[in-house]
This record gives sequence, structure tokens and C-alpha cells, in this order.
Amino acid sequence: MVVQLKGKRGLIMGVANDRSIAWGIAKAMHEAGAELAFSYQGEAFGKRLAPLAESVGSDLMVDMDVTSDESLDAGFAQLAERWPTIDFLVHAVAFSDKSELTGRFINTSRRNFKNSLDISAYSFIEVARRAHPMMRETGGTLLTLTYQGSNKVVPNYNVMGVAKAALESITRYLANDLGPDGIRVNAISPGPMKTLAGAAIGGARKTYKFTEQNTPMRANATLEAVGGTAVWLASDAGSCTTGEIVHVDGGYHVLAMPQPEFL
Repeated sequence: MVVQLKGKRGLIMGVANDRSIAWGIAKAMHEAGAELAFSYQGEAFGKRLAPLAESVGSDLMVDMDVTSDESLDAGFAQLAERWPTIDFLVHAVAFSDKSELTGRFINTSRRNFKNSLDISAYSFIEVARRAHPMMRETGGTLLTLTYQGSNKVVPNYNVMGVAKAALESITRYLANDLGPDGIRVNAISPGPMKTLAGAAIGGARKTYKFTEQNTPMRANATLEAVGGTAVWLASDAGSCTTGEIVHVDGGYHVLAMPQPEFL
């Protein structure tokens, strides 16, 4: 079976720049034949996104703030005016106060805990609720992005680890809830990557180097690898895969200790 997305269209949320994981997914989906729409938050991100969207043949961009019901309603209404149905949605949205992505977890503030969980986890439910009517008749795929800090302690990842744990649980519950409507829900879990979001985490360079040295593949994930995985999950080849956390991390998640040469 040739994995392709020809004839499918969907929304990509969370492209910050050309190094974003969401952009790697968008490029791979475009190359597989999909039509793409993009969401952004605010004028500054919109200006940054516009040339990227144009480069993959898209002129459909909608402004959405995932913390605002009114903004989400308006954004999905704008999308539905152009496309009454969609086949996939990529949720690559996460945020935490950079000052709390370093140091001790015990110093997590109530304000940032609520904000991080709202944007990074709960927003997937809000997005799924609005995408559901656009997929209900023909089925579809919802994808989100997670990280192994959800189930193992990663230094400085702090509250984002809790948010990703919630996101992974949400993925499983949504998969069960939406399965009868033919909607698959999965999460992709890359290893550390050199993105704008990843750079905000304390000690990011050391983490990236350590995992690169110790993965079974002796390599970190690439945008192309993550993008290819997303294409598979959104394609007909992924029609029986749902509720999964798919690791694209060079195998790092299977290790209990560093490789012998780095002990």
C-alpha cells in the first residue's frame, strides 16, 4: 500500500516557524497530496505563518486562541465555510511560562499550572469537539504531540510533564469516545528536538546531546521522520490505529540505563 493523503484535507495547528514539528508534519502531508489549512494566534504569528502556508499551496489561515471559546467557534466556523468537512487535524499546541521550565518542580505556581494544563492538554478536547461535526459523516484523524516527560521524569520539564500526561490520557479517552464515528485519535511522541518550544526548557542542549548519544539508533528524531509518521496515521494505512502514543525517538523510550560507554 502506498501511503498517501491525496484527496484529503485538514487543519494544522501550532506552526511557529520552519523548525516547528507542526511544520515538519505540514510539509510531509503536503508532499503526500493533502490540502492544508492553518491556524495561528495573533497578527505576529500570522505574518510569520503566511509565507510558509503559501509555500505548500495554502491560502486558508484562521486566527484561533485555544483559551477562548469564542475564538475557537469563530475559527472553526470560518474553516467550515470553506471546507464543510475535514479528514484530519493536527494539534501541536503547548505553552508554559519559560521561567518555570527550569529548576525545581515543587516551585510550580498555581497560575502557570492552570495555564499550562489549559493550553497544552484541555485545548485538545475543545478542538476535538469542534472538529467532530466536520468528520462525523466520513470519519477522520485527530493527532497531537507529546513527549516522554509525561511518564518519566525529565529534568526541568516540570509542569509540562504533567500536562503531557494529561494530554495522553485525553488521547485515549477521545479515541474511545469518537471511535464509533470512525474518528481515530493518536499522539506522536518524538524525542527532544531543536525547536522554539524545546529551546525554552532548561538544559535543552544537554538533553538533546545525551539522547542522541544513547538512543538505540544513536540519533534524535527528525522533522521528516515525525512528518512521515503523521502521514501514516492520517492515511488509510492507519485506519485501525487509535488511542496510541507512537514513539518517534530513535528507541530512547525502551532504555533503562545509558549505553555502556556513557555510564
